[in-house]
Amino acid sequence: MCGPGPTICQPGPQRCLAHWLTGLTNMTYSHSTVIPHEPPENVNDITDHDTSQQRFDVYEAYQSALSDEQISPPVAAILSLTELITCSDAGTMFELVRALNDGAETLKKRVPNLIGLTAGCELFIGFVTLFPHESANFSELKREIVRHGKSYASHAINFRSKIAELTLGFIKDDSVILTHSYSRVVIRALLHAHTRKRISVYVTEARPRGLGLKTYEILTTAGIPCTVVLDSAVAYVMDKVDFVLVGSEAVVESGGLINAVGSSQIAIIAKAQNKPFYALAESYKFHRLFPLSQILSFGRPTNRPSTEQVHASLESRNNATVSDEHTSTSAGLSTASPQRTMTLEQMSRNPDVDYTRPDLISLVFSDGVSQYLVGMFAGCSS
Repeated sequence: MCGPGPTICQPGPQRCLAHWLTGLTNMTYSHSTVIPHEPPENVNDITDHDTSQQRFDVYEAYQSALSDEQISPPVAAILSLTELITCSDAGTMFELVRALNDGAETLKKRVPNLIGLTAGCELFIGFVTLFPHESANFSELKREIVRHGKSYASHAINFRSKIAELTLGFIKDDSVILTHSYSRVVIRALLHAHTRKRISVYVTEARPRGLGLKTYEILTTAGIPCTVVLDSAVAYVMDKVDFVLVGSEAVVESGGLINAVGSSQIAIIAKAQNKPFYALAESYKFHRLFPLSQILSFGRPTNRPSTEQVHASLESRNNATVSDEHTSTSAGLSTASPQRTMTLEQMSRNPDVDYTRPDLISLVFSDGVSQYLVGMFAGCSS
C-alpha cells in the first residue's frame, strides 16, 4: 500500500478472476475494444425506466441473495445488479450504466448499513464501465457481463478459505484469541485452525445486537473452547490473549478498518498492551472511502430504527434474556429478577460500525486480488 498503514498479507492473483482484474486495473484500453459511454444524440428520447425494470425490484433481489448465510452484503449487491442487467432493456452503455447507478441508489435508500453495499455496487459498476469486450452486439455484451458477475460471486465464497489458510501460519498451537462480534471470514479461519491446532477463543457479546453470542454458538458446536466476555471487559481479558482477530465491513483508502462498533476501542487496548491486532478482509471489501472522523464519516445514529434494525433488535433482546438467565443460574442468583435490556429507540441511537485507524492494525489478511484494488484506490502501482 502507499503511505503508512497495515501490511496486506495475501497470495498471488488467481486466474479465475482474470477478467475482473483486467477490468479493475487496466485503466487504458484501445478505442476498438471499448463501447463509448457517451449518451445517444437525443437523450430526451430515453425513458427513465423501461417496463421490464419497473417490474424488477432490485431490493427484493438483494434481500433474496442475503438469505444465503454465506453471501455477504457486497456480493449480494453484485448479484442484484447482475439481475438488473438481465431484466434491463438498455440498448447502449450509457443507458446500462445509468440503470445500474439508479439501482444502486435505490438500494442505498432502503438498506440501513451502506458500507458493504456501497463497496459492492462501486466494484461492479466500475467493472462494467471498464470491461474490455469482443462482443458482436450489445445484447451479447450484457450477457457476458452477467456471466462474469455471477461467476465472480460464486468464486467470492472461496475467498474466505484462502484467507483462512493464509491466517493459519500466524496461529500457534495453544493460542488464545480474542474476536469481536460475528464475522464469516473469522469463523472460517478459526474453524480451519481448530482442525490443525489447539486454540481457545474469547468473543465479545457485541451489544446491542448481541452477535457475539452467534459466534459463540458456532464455535462451541465445533468443539472450540470459547468464552463470552462483556464488551466492557476487553481490557480485563486482553492480558490473557495472544492476539486479536476481527473481520471487516470495509478496508478504506487510508488503510484503516470499518467494522462492528467496538472494534476501534479493542484495537486501542490491544495497542496499549502490545498485542497484535489482525483483520481479515475479502478483496471485495476494499472501499473507496477516506474517513476523517467517526461522526463525519458515518453520520449520527438515526432516531427511528428501520424494519431491519427492529428485527435484529428483537432477536438481540431474546438472546440477551437467554444469556442473562444462564449467567444468573450459574452464579446461584434468582432468575426472577427483571431483565435490563435496551429499548428499540435506545438501540437506534447507537451506530452499527466504527472506524479503526491504520496505525492500530498490525496486519490485514486478504485474498490475492486486493493488491490491485489498493493500487488503484491510492493512485499508485502496487
